[in-house]
Amino acid sequence: MEYPRLVPGVLLRRYKRFLADIRLDDGREVVAHCPNTGSMRAVNVPGCRVWLAPSDNPARKLAWTWELIELTQPDGSVALASVHTGRTNRIVEEALSAGRVPALAGYATLRREARVEGARLDFRLDDDERGSAYVEVKQVTLKEFDGHGYFPDAVSERGRKHLLALAALSEQGQRAVLLFCVAHTGIRDVAPAAHLDPAYAATLRAVVERGVEVVAHGCEVGWQNGSPVAITLGARLPVSLTRQVNVALGID
Repeated sequence: MEYPRLVPGVLLRRYKRFLADIRLDDGREVVAHCPNTGSMRAVNVPGCRVWLAPSDNPARKLAWTWELIELTQPDGSVALASVHTGRTNRIVEEALSAGRVPALAGYATLRREARVEGARLDFRLDDDERGSAYVEVKQVTLKEFDGHGYFPDAVSERGRKHLLALAALSEQGQRAVLLFCVAHTGIRDVAPAAHLDPAYAATLRAVVERGVEVVAHGCEVGWQNGSPVAITLGARLPVSLTRQVNVALGID
């Protein structure tokens, strides 16, 4: 997925869920739309460098959208995380259409927003020979102090609802897949966040026993002339269903 022209700045604060104060590199302070309804645990870090997409649409209340944040890792490297949850399905759709998700390659057609009993899932793939595959996508940006990636970053009853819908499909003989889109270049593996939402973690383990598949892929950010210009789905990452984390101590 290609970005519009991005403008750098520094995050001052995020507030009222959908607003963020940013100081641009030219010294201006602007209010940006924060397209993320979650807690943004570990990616809401004032003082970090961020990237905004400008808009000249006069109908918009805010002329800026917060897209990315740069996060310094324990080894001194810098990771990029996408805070724009609305980009996630587009990233995955492009990868699915191009056959870059091996576990889900080979289907003839792709349809967005598949309505099933009790939920609406992100994608349905169909093929005359392979049948159908229902895919629910979740964006992962939470990297805890133990160095691992987790989902969700807060209690997610909606996330549990999607898991149960996938399990019901699996028991009806359909292929049902949960795909973690890891939109944080510093995360190398994923686990359910039992320390934040034990019910989600328990449900995920239970639905896997009922036939739901779990796949995780990282993201890669392309740069040009010192600015991010694209984000694409990258390599497959390991998923652990049993990892536990002690956030207070920063150890497993």
